[in-house]
Amino acid sequence: MAISWISALKVIPWGDVIEAAPGLVKGARKVFSRGEVPPTGPVAAGTEPPQARIDRLEAEVERLVQQQQAGAALVESLAEHHARVVAAVEVLRRRSRLLAGACAVLLAGLVALAAWTLR
Repeated sequence: MAISWISALKVIPWGDVIEAAPGLVKGARKVFSRGEVPPTGPVAAGTEPPQARIDRLEAEVERLVQQQQAGAALVESLAEHHARVVAAVEVLRRRSRLLAGACAVLLAGLVALAAWTLR
């Protein structure tokens, strides 16, 4: 199981992922900062007094705006979290390469020591 995860992590182009992360954060902020509320459907006309209908629609618009702002804040938070996770994975990748190099150097030293003692 661990070998498959390692293989999967090696295949991912981490440089491209890290380069794309800031663009994703900016795109998420841009999309959710527009303040547009999509229409929810037709409203039945003539079934209530005009002022009551206006009040109801204003309350509905306010509720939708609050929901959109909450959703935008959540998406922005998730995008920033994703960027931090990608940066942390990049640090771990670098450290694992450094550790692999140190292990290779230690192995070479061990082989040299074994060859020297067997002489």
